[in-house]
Amino acid sequence: MPIYEYNCKNCGKGFEILQKFSDPPPLKCPLCSGEVSKLISQCAFHLKGTGWYATDYAKKNGGADQKETKSETTKSDDSVISPSKDSAD
Repeated sequence: MPIYEYNCKNCGKGFEILQKFSDPPPLKCPLCSGEVSKLISQCAFHLKGTGWYATDYAKKNGGADQKETKSETTKSDDSVISPSKDSAD
């Protein structure tokens, strides 16, 4: 269940309530019975483990595929046999 923060418009005191999504919001301050408004607060966000970037998005081989394909294409270009002038006549 989330914790919601509220602020009293009358006395200015803030308070937190642990409540379900289906629970109605509080209408009165618990200290002075004044009108309250809901606050938007920051939440904590932690990435734990071996690293989501390294396991999900980073290239596994560090770009070695690109180097291999370049060297393979140059090798294949060198081995291409060009037609000789004798066979063309």
